[in-house]
Amino acid sequence: MKAVETKGLTKIYSSSFGRKKVQALSDFNLDVEAGLIFGLLGPNGAGKTTLIKLLLGITFPTTGSAKILETDASDYKIKSKIGYLPENHKYPPYLKGEEVLKYFGKLSGVKGEYLDRKIDELLSIVKLSQWKKTKVKNYSKGMMQRLGLAQAMINDPDLIFLDEPTDGVDPVGRKEIRDILLELKNKGKTIFLNSHLLSEVELITDRVGILNKGKMLREGTVNELTLKKEEYKIVVENNLSSESVFNSSAFTKISDGSYSVKVTDLKELNKIIDQIRISGNLIKEILPMKSTLEEMFISLINEAEK
Repeated sequence: MKAVETKGLTKIYSSSFGRKKVQALSDFNLDVEAGLIFGLLGPNGAGKTTLIKLLLGITFPTTGSAKILETDASDYKIKSKIGYLPENHKYPPYLKGEEVLKYFGKLSGVKGEYLDRKIDELLSIVKLSQWKKTKVKNYSKGMMQRLGLAQAMINDPDLIFLDEPTDGVDPVGRKEIRDILLELKNKGKTIFLNSHLLSEVELITDRVGILNKGKMLREGTVNELTLKKEEYKIVVENNLSSESVFNSSAFTKISDGSYSVKVTDLKELNKIIDQIRISGNLIKEILPMKSTLEEMFISLINEAEK
C-alpha cells in the first residue's frame, strides 16, 4: 500500500494580480510505501512546505494529483488518519500541557475516557508527565517540540507528517524522539519527515528524497545516495611500495596501511588486488567508500545550481 503518491504535481503561485508567477513544484512524482520513515530534504525555498500543504489538502495543485493512503488528498475524510506537526508551532500560553492535547484530541474526534487515557499515555511517551499541569508558556523549546509530537499522535494516525521535529531539542532528547519514531514505525505507522538536521535523517530514515527548486533531484535509500560509485577503501598489513600498485593516479593514501582507490569497474579492482597479493602483502579489508548524507546533499545542490 502507498501512503503517499503524487503524479505530475505542479503548483504555481500568482501574485500582484497574476502578473508574477512562482513555480513552487514542477511535475513532481513521488511514491512512499506504507510503514516506512521517509525523509524529505531541500534548501529553503525548495518546495517542501508547498508539498506538505498539497498533501494535507490545505492548498490545491495547479496540475497533477496527490493521494494519501490511496485516497485523493482533497478528500476531508482522510484527515482522520493523518497527524501533523508543523515547524515553529505555537499553542495558547495559558493552556496546560494536558489541555493542549485535550483540545486537539477533541478536534480530531477523540473523546471521553479514551482521550484522557491517550493524553496520559502520550505524555509518558514524550516524557512530559510531570509537566502535565504546567502552562505551556513555561515550557522550553525542546519541551514544546515533544508536546507537539504528542499532539501529532493524539488521534492514533496511520500517517504522520513531521516538520523539523527535533529542532531545538538537545542530543538526549533527539535520541528519545528517534526512538519514538522507530517504535511508531514498528507499529506500522508511516512517518513523513522534513528536517535540516541531515545527521538525524541519516540515522532514522528508510528512504530519502532531495528536493530543489520544485524538482526531485534524487530519491533512494541513504546507502544508495551516499555510496561512492567504484571507489573503495583497501586496508593492508604493511604499507604498499610505490612500484607495486601506485601506477594509478587514482590511488590515495589515507593513513598507514589504508588507501582509497578509484576504478572503472570490478575487473580493474581485482587486478589491483592481484598486484597487492603478488607483492606479498596481506589484505585486511576492502570496503566501498561512502560520503556522508550532508556531503552528498551539498554536492548535489551545488551541481544543480550551476
